[in-house]
Amino acid sequence: MSLTAIEIVEDRTAQSSCSEGFLTLKRLMVRNQYADGTMSAVYPCDVLHRRGSDAVVAVLYRIAPDGRIQVLLREAPRVPIYLRKHATFVHPDPREYLVLMETVAGMVEPSDPSGQAGLAQRAAAEALEEAGLELPIDSFLPAGGETFASPGTGDEKLYFQSAPAPLEEATGGTGDGSVMEEWGRPVILDLREAIRRTRSGEIPDMKTEVALLRLADQLGYLPQLDCYVRELPSPWTERYSALGVTTRV
Repeated sequence: MSLTAIEIVEDRTAQSSCSEGFLTLKRLMVRNQYADGTMSAVYPCDVLHRRGSDAVVAVLYRIAPDGRIQVLLREAPRVPIYLRKHATFVHPDPREYLVLMETVAGMVEPSDPSGQAGLAQRAAAEALEEAGLELPIDSFLPAGGETFASPGTGDEKLYFQSAPAPLEEATGGTGDGSVMEEWGRPVILDLREAIRRTRSGEIPDMKTEVALLRLADQLGYLPQLDCYVRELPSPWTERYSALGVTTRV
């Protein structure tokens, strides 16, 4: 079954409150307080929020016997991006984003434990939901520190995790039970090709680009040279640093 379009059945914007729905909007008036005791003028600030707010990004990979790294992405519809076709932008966008290719990701749930144990547990749950892969929780490692998704408009923070996985067994998963996730398919790409697609805009998803680059760093792989750090001459190997990412090599 292939996806052909997404139809707006009803627009409830005018009848809805900012505090209703999956996403909520806080419309605030704020001011800055400075060290000398003065205050700025009052100014408006809208904050987009959702329950739990934060999310885990799980990049799943395998290393072939020849050293080639492959990653699993998930192709699925993203309604807000698809509906750009009905909007007008300063910089015209001729593309129609019926589906978007992304890493496995999902919201941190209130029932998840705190700390790395909870993030790994959530990453494993999302791998099962979105890729059909049942992975040990302790196979996940943090792939660098957390980042804010869009700090000018929302308070969501992203936590990056990575794990080796038998990608050939990925089925697409069963989703979280919502209609929004009932259609999706796994896509397996070489890591270098996946990074190239994020750079070209073929995969226009920022969290995916960050996750893939962090995985390369974690594995000591240099996508521009298509080789591992260990294959470089010793002076260059000694100068290499994983830039704070927990390495797997």
